[in-house]
Amino acid sequence: MKDNILKIDTVDQYNSRMGIETLHPLVSVIDMSKAKPMRHARMSFGFYTIFLKEVKCGDLIYGRQHYDYQEGTLVFLAPGQIIGVEDNGEIIQPKGWALTFHPDLIRGTSLGRNIKNYTFFSYEVNEALHLSDQERQIVYDCLHNIGHELRHGVDKHSKTLISRNIELLLDYCIRFYERQFVTRTNVNKDVLMKFENILNDYFHTDKPRNMGLPSVKYCADRLCLSPNYFGDLIKRETGKTAQEYIQLELINMAKERILDTDKTISEIAYGLGFQYPQHFSRLFKKCVGCTPNEYRLQS
Repeated sequence: MKDNILKIDTVDQYNSRMGIETLHPLVSVIDMSKAKPMRHARMSFGFYTIFLKEVKCGDLIYGRQHYDYQEGTLVFLAPGQIIGVEDNGEIIQPKGWALTFHPDLIRGTSLGRNIKNYTFFSYEVNEALHLSDQERQIVYDCLHNIGHELRHGVDKHSKTLISRNIELLLDYCIRFYERQFVTRTNVNKDVLMKFENILNDYFHTDKPRNMGLPSVKYCADRLCLSPNYFGDLIKRETGKTAQEYIQLELINMAKERILDTDKTISEIAYGLGFQYPQHFSRLFKKCVGCTPNEYRLQS
């Protein structure tokens, strides 16, 4: 049976569903405890949404994954993502807070130019941000400031001031995520080890010939992580992007094969997943400082 997904395109439509007054057509701060009781639903929004849950409220389906939503958790949704629970007939009273803002609000602003830098909008729910009490208070303060500006009434300064306050909140969230990467260092190191194993296994099968060079998305999928979260984690742990790390492992594998086999450079290139041997030679020289043939002769 196909999932029934409720599409909500505007902030005003979402406010109406929640029983909340719309103070600005493009942005809203909602105290969910003041929303009307409602049934579960799976929803797709046409705007950015940040949920802060204050209480444990059971399973939530976000994308295709189930998630046990804990107290003090932030989840970020970009337009088009799906969140919610299938309707089982139960009536619930939402709790927590929600910040919604439409892409039109931030067009032409600093936030609009930088929104793609907030990669956590493309994270999966198992990569949600878990806040300390102090961090949660900072989030409350930011939401309060945005709400205060909304109650002031819309004027020529509203767009700039509201977008700046949202940008400040997102900048704090970058800091909080970096803290979470540090506090989860053992988990991260386990991911790094699995990443290395995935690459090693990949290069020792026929996958390079059949699928080409391993991609960041391929590795992230095998680790059940979103590409953005995976990339941020690898960068935090190694100082290299995930693509740079793949490239490093590729070159190390190439060095071994150049020295340990009687295969031609072209055969090695194809075996590593390159479509054209000259692309392999060009990358090898860029990384090592000499061509594969020169490396073979020097060793």
